[in-house]
Amino acid sequence: MKNIFLILFILITSFGSSQECNNVLSGKISDFHDNSTLENATIKLIGTNKFTISDKQGNFKFEKLCDKTYKIEVSHIACETKIVSIDVQGDTYDVVIKLEHHLEQLSEVTVNTTVTRKETKTAQEAVIKASEIEEFSSGSLADITETIAGVSSLNTGNNIVKPIIHGLHSSRVITMQNGVRMQDQEWGMEHAPTVDVNALQEITLVKGASALAYSGDAIGGAIVLKPSRIYKRDSLFGKTIASYNSNNRGYTFSSSLTKTFEKGWYVGGQGSYRRFGDSQAPDYVLSNTGLDFKAFSVQAGYRSFEQSFNVYYSYVDNEIGILSSAHIGGIDQFIQSIESQQPATIRDFTYDIRDPRQRIKHHLAKVEYQKRFSNLGKFTLQYDYQSNQRQEFDRRRGEFRGVPSIDLLLQTHGLQSKFLFDSNSNRKYNVGIQLQYQDNFADPATGVFRLIPDFERYDMGAFVTSEWELNNDYLVEGAIRYDFNHIDAQKIYRDFRWEERGYQEDFADIIVDEDIAPGQLLTNPLYDFHNISVALGAKKSFGNHEIALNYSLSNRAPNPSELFSDGLHQSVARIEVGNLRLGKETANQLSATYTYQNSKLNLLIEPYVNRIDNYIFIAPTALGIRAQGQAGFFFEYEFLSTDALIYGVDLNADYSITENISFQNSTAFIIGDDLDNDEPLIDMPPFNTRNTVQYQNKNWSNLSLGLTSELFAMQNNFPDYNFLYTVPSTGEEVLVDVSTPPSGYHLLHFNSSIETKLFKKNTLEIGFNIQNIFNTNYRNYLNRLRFFADEVGRNFQIQLKFNY
Repeated sequence: MKNIFLILFILITSFGSSQECNNVLSGKISDFHDNSTLENATIKLIGTNKFTISDKQGNFKFEKLCDKTYKIEVSHIACETKIVSIDVQGDTYDVVIKLEHHLEQLSEVTVNTTVTRKETKTAQEAVIKASEIEEFSSGSLADITETIAGVSSLNTGNNIVKPIIHGLHSSRVITMQNGVRMQDQEWGMEHAPTVDVNALQEITLVKGASALAYSGDAIGGAIVLKPSRIYKRDSLFGKTIASYNSNNRGYTFSSSLTKTFEKGWYVGGQGSYRRFGDSQAPDYVLSNTGLDFKAFSVQAGYRSFEQSFNVYYSYVDNEIGILSSAHIGGIDQFIQSIESQQPATIRDFTYDIRDPRQRIKHHLAKVEYQKRFSNLGKFTLQYDYQSNQRQEFDRRRGEFRGVPSIDLLLQTHGLQSKFLFDSNSNRKYNVGIQLQYQDNFADPATGVFRLIPDFERYDMGAFVTSEWELNNDYLVEGAIRYDFNHIDAQKIYRDFRWEERGYQEDFADIIVDEDIAPGQLLTNPLYDFHNISVALGAKKSFGNHEIALNYSLSNRAPNPSELFSDGLHQSVARIEVGNLRLGKETANQLSATYTYQNSKLNLLIEPYVNRIDNYIFIAPTALGIRAQGQAGFFFEYEFLSTDALIYGVDLNADYSITENISFQNSTAFIIGDDLDNDEPLIDMPPFNTRNTVQYQNKNWSNLSLGLTSELFAMQNNFPDYNFLYTVPSTGEEVLVDVSTPPSGYHLLHFNSSIETKLFKKNTLEIGFNIQNIFNTNYRNYLNRLRFFADEVGRNFQIQLKFNY
């Protein structure tokens, strides 16, 4: 029996040892983008000690392999490691394994990288990283972008702030949040972007050819907001930020958490809450300037290099108090407010938000799918939906107490598809089409004549952007875009306004019902706009120097506010009148950029000139003031157009004095001319310069100390819209000055932070900042409420940031 078992054992082992293990496996490692070969890739047979390196042609080879399925790990510098299974049955040749190998994608796959993908290569581009955004966790988007040279802010009080780029704002500056163009009735000067800055990882200001991929009417530029990046690894991470402001006794809390999986799946969420009481000027309380802000967002999806999809939803609920003294009952109170230099209403501090106030609720939902095709490029398909409800409350009595005076619901559906052809790294093309439908409903239950009417809007855009790298020193960008806009409105006019504007002669054909109500008529204005936009840029590099030239032709159709406004706008306490005669704006912009960089100095200088035909702006009417029912007398403004010339220069400098001490400067100078009336344009930013000295020592718990100086000169170039008014009580004729800008001012700020490790992978950063150190009294020319009160005084801020 023993001999039988011995014979069986010899037979079995001899059969196993005679199994064919002389197979050859060979193949090639190539780039997924353009099929180019990758040298020096490491190829390992998992579970064995065999590995090899690809040669100059990307070839690799293994010998003496058995008939079985092998798991192979392939890695290469700047590439994501890839594991594939290959079934070897006899000699196996011509296996192709493709990796992603493009430096511009590094920021998406490498956790600790400082590389940032540029949206445009020839135009000036400013990128604000997460660490800088977090310093403004209690602020607005415009507060952050204002740190960029050439970017100012347009304010309505201290909580409604929107960006101005080279003197242009509102519909001329678009905001892209997570790939979606924000549609939050941004056309109004006092309608700030409904954005939670604590949900952002990066903010990029884009101009030039690449901006046409977002919109053709972004005459001022596009502000691209990006959420936190998703990494393909098994991880759980997040952060929590809490801060307190002494001036308005305001507190902010924000927290985010993301779970990622090695196979590419992920899910995450983020939420923020801000509660501010009344802000305080150096000498008095700014009554009714509180804020109650709530926001959250969630996302989930799958991400690999070859394909990905993302589902995203965000919600913002923002209630903003409007300075009580800005809501005047008549022109007498306005004159008194100017002469006294103090608000008409000063109450004790409170967190309560009274009327007048704004309430904005914004929903955003997005579904996106991306697919990469080998040796071709990336396809993207996206659908998004937005719902924006804006309510503005006045001081009302009786049955309408607590009922908004303005109640607008804007719903937007968007569909876009694009294909990025990037297989040739020297020549790239981005082709896309965008469709959008909007429906605006102005609720008549307010009992107030509607400021903005019901309307439907249809938009279609198609674009091609391209980038050609001629050699290491020359780069050229180009883009062309076509946009079609159709507006279908249902607008009621009061008879006096229809006749006053002279519409009977020019627009009699749009009247639907001449007697829809006593003294009112119903019209159906229809508008079609066809716009062509073009951009071309070139860049030349030589040593430490770089020069770029950019030209762009942009067109913008007038928005519904500019066309149809008619009534009292509560948040700015003025009557606004639209203009049916407005045509599209056409902007021809030329800019040059000079950049110098060495180990210590980064310098950027950008002069620009922008000729805009049919430039649309809002200014006081010849009448100046008008009675508005029982609400009293209010300033009356109308939308006008002119040919304009806007030109200026931006300067950015960053100099490393020592290893730990640096100096930064950003300076902007701009002039705006009304060519038709031979006078300055209204609401142009004054000369301003910002200087910061920063000390940083990573060896001392990453200690950071900084002192910032901001100088704003008086705006000496302004149009004269002053008018004479006879005071009823005295019969005295007085000059009402609505034009003269306030004096210039200088502010000093301090910032500091220190970081400590709590656990192995967790850190706590403690920040202490002071804004307006010397508690300076000043008024901002670009604040719509500057007539009624000073700006905010000194503020101490404490911030805690916990990374986990």
